[in-house]
Amino acid sequence: MGEAERGESAPRARISFWCSNGHETQPSFAHDAQVPDTWDCPRCGFPAGQDKDSPPDPPRTEPYKTHLAYVRERRSDEDGEAILAEALAKLRGEI
Repeated sequence: MGEAERGESAPRARISFWCSNGHETQPSFAHDAQVPDTWDCPRCGFPAGQDKDSPPDPPRTEPYKTHLAYVRERRSDEDGEAILAEALAKLRGEI
């Protein structure tokens, strides 16, 4: 299936994007299309920008937190002791 069957393609422009690792990617866009500010680098996955000298910073990944870590952020040790004492009293039938 060639151009004769599909019709003529839109005029295209290749735009260069660079990531913080120095990788360059050149996706093509239609001349009348709006070019995005960033593009994902196909080699490393970091965001890439059009300014070679100051590419976007890589995303900061947060370490995995357990459910207990989130609970400890919300409650103090004293709160935890009070909740535990109340639950144990309820199990023992004291409440």
